[in-house]
Amino acid sequence: MELTGSSMVIEALNQESVDVIFGYPGGAVLNIYDEIYKQNYFKHILTRHEQAAIHAADGYARASGKVGVAIVTSGPGFTNAVTGLATAYTDSIPMVVISGQVPTSLIGTDGFQEIDAVGISRPCTKHNYLVRTASELPRILKEAFYIASTGRPGPVLVDIPKDVSAELAEFNYPKEVHMATYKPKIKGNPRQLKKAVEAIKSAEKPLFYVGGGLLASDGVASFRELVAQTHIPVVETLMARGSLRHDDPSLLGMLGMHGTYASNMAMSETDLIIALGARFDDRVTGKLSEFGKNAEIIHVDVDPSSIGKIVDVDYPIVGDLRSVIEDLAPLLKDYEPSSIEEWIKRLENYNKIHPLGYQDSKTTIKPQWVIEKVGQMYKEECVVVTDVGQHQMWTAQFFPFVNKRQLVTSGGLGTMGFGFPAAIGAQKAMQDKIVFNFTGDGSIQMNSQEMMTAVIEKVPVINIILNNNYLGMVRQWQTFFYEDRLSETNLEAQPDFVKLAEAYGAIGYRVDTKEDFEKALTDAVAKKMPCFIDVVVDRDENVLPMVPAGGTLYNMILEYKDQ
Repeated sequence: MELTGSSMVIEALNQESVDVIFGYPGGAVLNIYDEIYKQNYFKHILTRHEQAAIHAADGYARASGKVGVAIVTSGPGFTNAVTGLATAYTDSIPMVVISGQVPTSLIGTDGFQEIDAVGISRPCTKHNYLVRTASELPRILKEAFYIASTGRPGPVLVDIPKDVSAELAEFNYPKEVHMATYKPKIKGNPRQLKKAVEAIKSAEKPLFYVGGGLLASDGVASFRELVAQTHIPVVETLMARGSLRHDDPSLLGMLGMHGTYASNMAMSETDLIIALGARFDDRVTGKLSEFGKNAEIIHVDVDPSSIGKIVDVDYPIVGDLRSVIEDLAPLLKDYEPSSIEEWIKRLENYNKIHPLGYQDSKTTIKPQWVIEKVGQMYKEECVVVTDVGQHQMWTAQFFPFVNKRQLVTSGGLGTMGFGFPAAIGAQKAMQDKIVFNFTGDGSIQMNSQEMMTAVIEKVPVINIILNNNYLGMVRQWQTFFYEDRLSETNLEAQPDFVKLAEAYGAIGYRVDTKEDFEKALTDAVAKKMPCFIDVVVDRDENVLPMVPAGGTLYNMILEYKDQ
C-alpha cells in the first residue's frame, strides 16, 4: 500500500511494538506530528526540552531493555538533542532518534533551521541515516531498530527531510534485516573458551571484572549462577551495579576511582582478570601501567573493537555475554572453589580493614544516610536514577542494589541534568515500581523544567535533592588538589525548591532532620505524585575512598584531614 513518509514512521513504530515515545515538535517534523495526532498505537510524551526527550528515551531503554524512541525537529531541535545522543552512545544504550530536516532542495543552502545532523552526530551515534526518498524509509527504519538493539547497542539517528515525510511511496516493512557489512557475532570461539577455562582453573587469584555489557546482554541470571558455582570474587563497574545482589558474599563492590578498598586491592593483586562486558575505562583502571600488572586477562565482549583497545589481552573472546557465560558454565562444572579459599579470605580481610562507611552525625544529615535509608525502606520495589556528581558516587557505593537494571545513571559521559528526564522515562517503562532520582542542587537545575512534563503526564518521580549548596564533586577536587580554591562552585544562591515544585503543580518538601526526611519520603511515596524532597546535607562531606586521576588503584585516599 502507498503511504506518506510520515505515515510510514507511525506504521514502523507500531510494527516495532513501540508503546511510548518522547519528543518536541517543530516545523520540519510537522507532517510526522500530524500523523501522531491521528494514531492510537503509542503514547507520545511532550517534554519541555529536546535534551530531556532524548534522556527520557534513554531512561526508558535502560530500565526496560527495550529500544527507546524520541523525535526532534531540525536545527536547534537537533543540536539540543546531541548531549542525549552522546550520553546514550557512551553507555551503549539502544535508541532510535528521528529528527526532522529541511526539504531536500534546501539541504546545503543554509536554509532556516538547517543543520548537518548526520555530520554532527557521526561521532556520537552507532549509525545514522539521511533519508533521500520515502521509498527507502521502511528499510531504513527496520535497520535502525535492528542496529540499535543488536551487537553492542547504541543510538541510531534517522534524519528525515520535510518533503520526504510528505512524499507517497509503497510501504512494505521488512520482516528481517540482512546487512552484508553488519553481522554481530553471538557465539564465542570454542577454542578460545577452552583456553579461558584452563586459565581460570589454573589461576590462584581469579577475579570477575563486570561491566555494563552484562546487563545489555541480559546475562545477569546466567552470571549469578556462574558466580554461585565458582565462588570467584566479583568487582563491578558503575554501569554494572545490580549484576549481583548487594549481599552476595562474592561481591567486593564497585571498582575504580571511588571503588571499595577490597575491590581496588583485588584488582591490584589478582593473577587473572575475567573481564565481562567492561571497557577498561580510565576511571576504573587509574594508572594503566600499574593496572592488574600481575594478571593475565580474559576479555569477553560482543564488540571486537573494544577488545585490546586499552589494555593488552591474553584471551580475547568475541561474543554475546549471555551466550558465552552459558557456554562457560558447563566447562567449569568441575571447578574447585576450595582452590581459591586463601584468596577469598585475603579479600574478606581487606573488607574488614577498610569497610565502606562514613562518620554519621547527630547535628546534620549525611548524604550517605539518606541513600541507605531509601534502600532500607524500598530496595525491593524501586528503580534508582541519578544525576552526576557526588550523589551519583554515594548512590553507587551505599544503595543496596538487588535487581538488574535497578540503577539508571550516566556513566561514560557523566551528564548533569540526565537524572530527572531519565527518571520520567524509567517510570513510563516500569510503572509498577517506585522511581527515585538522587540528584544534587546543581544537577536538578539543568532540567528542572521537566517537572511540568511529570505533572501533566502524572509520572510520580520522587526527586531527592542532596543539597549541599555546592557543585559538590568539583568542590571536592578543588579542596583536595587545588588548595581549597573554590572557584565558581558555591551554589548558596538557590531557588526555593518547595515553591518551584508547587509552581508546577507538584509537591515540595524541605527537610533538615532525619525524622523529617523519613516522614517526607513516606508521604511522597503514598501520594504518588511528582515531587522534590530538598534535603539539607552536610556541606563538606567528601566521596571516599578516592583514587586521584591517573593514580594507582592501590594508593587510595581513605580519609581527608583538613590541613
